[in-house]
Amino acid sequence: MVQLAAVLAAAATVVFMVEMLRRRQLREKYAVLWLTLGLGLVMMAIFPGLLVTVGRSLGFVAPSNLLFLVAGLTLLLISVHLSWEVSRLEDETRILAEEIALLRMQVESGRDDGPP
Repeated sequence: MVQLAAVLAAAATVVFMVEMLRRRQLREKYAVLWLTLGLGLVMMAIFPGLLVTVGRSLGFVAPSNLLFLVAGLTLLLISVHLSWEVSRLEDETRILAEEIALLRMQVESGRDDGPP
């Protein structure tokens, strides 16, 4: 019963991501990440022994330790990527604001000779 619930939850996650992508609420570059994670969850839900086998082959005493390590690293990488995106967008916003200020100044001064 627990395995069926896990499969349904993982499948619902994948369907939700596909629907967000279809409605253009999620960009493709992020959808690939979330769909990959969702499909990984589906695989672990369908084949629960897979986590045990991989965990033991990598030297983990408990399979949950491997799961926590992978989840922690995934969250860390997502956080770093999103921080990079925010920094890039802040720079872009600042540049656009400066360009708008220059254009506004040119319009108010009545000049038509274009940006400096």
